Parts: sequence; C-alpha cells; structure tokens
Amino acid sequence: MFDNLSEKLQRVFKNLRGEGKLTAENMESALREIRMALLEADVNFRVVKQLIENIKQKAMGEEVLTALSPSQQVIKIVHEELIKILGSHESKLRFANEPPSVFLIVGLQGSGKTTSTGKLARWLSKNGHRPLLVSVDVYRPAAREQLKVIARDISQTIYEGVDGESKPLELAVGARREATQSGRDVVLVDTAGRLHIDDDLMVELQQLKTELNPVEILFVADAMTGQDAVKSADEFHKRLGITGVILTKMDGDARGGAALSIRSVTGQPLKFVGVGEKFDALEPFHPDRVANRILGMGDILSLIEKASEEIDQKQAVEMQRKLIENDFTLEDFRDQLRQVRKLGPLGNLLDMMPKVGMLKQLKDVKVDEDEITHVVAIIDSMTPHERANHMIINGSRRRRIAKGSGTSVQEVNQLLKQYAQARKMMKSLSGGMSGMMGRKLGKMKLPPGFPFGEMRG
Repeated sequence: MFDNLSEKLQRVFKNLRGEGKLTAENMESALREIRMALLEADVNFRVVKQLIENIKQKAMGEEVLTALSPSQQVIKIVHEELIKILGSHESKLRFANEPPSVFLIVGLQGSGKTTSTGKLARWLSKNGHRPLLVSVDVYRPAAREQLKVIARDISQTIYEGVDGESKPLELAVGARREATQSGRDVVLVDTAGRLHIDDDLMVELQQLKTELNPVEILFVADAMTGQDAVKSADEFHKRLGITGVILTKMDGDARGGAALSIRSVTGQPLKFVGVGEKFDALEPFHPDRVANRILGMGDILSLIEKASEEIDQKQAVEMQRKLIENDFTLEDFRDQLRQVRKLGPLGNLLDMMPKVGMLKQLKDVKVDEDEITHVVAIIDSMTPHERANHMIINGSRRRRIAKGSGTSVQEVNQLLKQYAQARKMMKSLSGGMSGMMGRKLGKMKLPPGFPFGEMRG
C-alpha cells in the first residue's frame, strides 16, 4: 500500500537532508520530484497541482528556509497537506435517530460490492450493532445467492424476501420491515451493479434512495483501477449523492492514487478500505495514519488496535513471562505464530511498521505465508516432549518429523536452527542488551523458513 510513492518521497527528503542549506532552487527541484512521484502514483492531476501549490506556498516561507532543520520542516508541511487532501480526520458512519439505519451499498459490477457488504456487516456486528443484509440485485445470476453464502460464513442474518417480493424496491422495503420487527438496527442493502453507469441503474437507485431515505450511501470502488475508480465515484455522487467511499483491494495497490484523489474530487470521505480477502480485512480509514505510512512513519496505532482485538491478553502476559525467564518452547513458538496470523497477512503488518533506523530493512522483507504453514506443520508433527525440549531431536526424530509434516529434513533443520537463534536473542534482550541485539538484527540474514521470510538488505 503506497509503497512506490513512499519510497520516492523518502528519496526526495533524503536529498534535502544532504543539502547544507535549503534554497529556492533546491526546493523547486524537490517540488518537481514530489509532483512526479504523485503523478506516477496515479493521483488526479488537479489534486497534484493543488497539493504542490499548497506545499510551495508554505515551504518557501522565510521561517522554513532559515530553519535549523529545513528538511524536517518540509516533511512536516507535506505531512499536513497529505492529511488535508485525505480528509483531516476519520469519517465515521452515521446512524438514524430511530433504527433501523439503512445503508445503500452501490458501485459498478466487479468492484467487490457484495463482499464489502459482508465485511461491513461483520465489522458492524463486532462493534455492537445488529445488522440485517439484503440483496436487491435481481439481475445478475446467483448475485443474491452469493450474499446468502457470505452471510452464512460470517454468521449474520440475511433477508431473502417473502412470496410476491421480486423487485428491488419490494425486497428493500421488506428487509426494513423485518429489521424493525426483529430489533435489527442496521439494514445493509446490496444493490445491483453494471459494467458501466447507465440511466436504468441510476433510476433504480434513485427510487431506493427516495423510498428508504438511507443515512449512508456508500460507493464501493476498486483501488486497482486508479483514476477510473475516482471518475466513477464522482459520477455516482453527481447522480445519486453518495455519503462515503469503501475502497477495496488497497493491499494490492502499490500506487494509492485513488485513495489520495477521491475526497478532493468528490468532496466525500473515504470511510473504509479493504486490505485483504478475508471478511475481517476491512479497516476504517484514518487520514493521519495513512499520511504517516506514506512518509515511512508506520501505523503503530492500527497495529496496536489489531493486537488488542485479536490477541488473548492472558496468553500475552504468560508469553512475556516465558520470554523473560527464557522458558520459550517450540510449542510457545507455534502458538505465537498462530496468534500473529490472527492479525492478518504478515505483509500488511510489516507495512504498519515505521521504516526508520534498523526497521528500514523491513521494506525488503519478503513474506511467504506458506513458510509459516510449514513451520506450524513441523512443530505439530513433534511429540509434546520434543516440543518442550528441542535438544533431544536427533537425526531419526528429524526424519520422522519431516515425513509427518510433509516437509524435508533440511526444513526441519532450518526451523530448529532459527528457533535456537530466537531463544538466544530473547535471552539477550531480556538481559537488557536490546541495543546490541538491534545492531545484530540489522546485519542478520534470516533464512527462508523464518516467520517473516528472508530479510534482504
């Protein structure tokens, strides 16, 4: 997410730090590079023009040019302007004074609308709401069946209609009635999509809007389509009046142009981003945190929130005790891996880490989720006695473990070697030697079987 843009901006700031003094000339050069970085990230050209103008106006001021650390002042200005175009603050969902609140989920076909409806239902459920789903897409084959399957997978309730309800408006009104009677406080209406915007689609959506009076009309866009997503969002807003955007496939978009453009072009906020295929891979959009990630500062707050939601606190305290006392077994290692996997794809977690100091090398870490599966399978194939004391695992035991886990003896050897290294590091860290270990980690090459893959610096 934003990888390309982040790397280019950090290069610009590095060059500025290399200047003995900030001048109008080298500032103009930096602004040209920032402009090119934004355009290559597929940010809307009008947004880029306005952003550069704002940065230039502030950065060319006397207080910046004469500052003791002018490059840091420029970074601060860029950070502030990025937050401004992204929306300044998190835009939360709105709810009706009297339930149920109706959310219309709209967008073009193939944008991930139905999956996003399921993800949003799960997010609402986890945050104290009782959503009811309904699909009013009566045109696309199996569209309603798709939402039914998703509702089952996330353990949420779906309204399938009663006899005589075959039209979109009838189904939506029926769902709202059902929600009122059953105490559901949010109705998520998954509407029909088209490959392109047409009058028939807009007339239908206008009818739903008029009849249901939704508090939210959320446009679902595919981040991978870049400025096409922005144009579609703008067109929907002009014709329908959207209240926010859900941007899907953000985890696969290294440019980020759509996210940086949508609010400025449509005037409506980005409310959620999809960051993976799983149903829990939907995150509220925080402009300040995203600006931090673009500038290589990481997103520790989101990482902490994920950890507090998913990781068992008692287990975490017990694990801390074991680490301090150097009582960390292979079974603990496996359990720790399972806990980390609950937080989502490891690549996404690494993206949240700040790229400063020794952590700069995280951008070069190659994550192979299959390697973690192999590690867990290897440890599962050990006896409880072997997991408790890795020193007893001799050649014949290694062959048995490899056969039982469907791996090779070499992979078993790699795991045991990495585990021994990890124990050694943890022992040093618990003894107050974190500075020394930081230097070691900066130089260390981690073999392919390690949870975070191989670190290539």
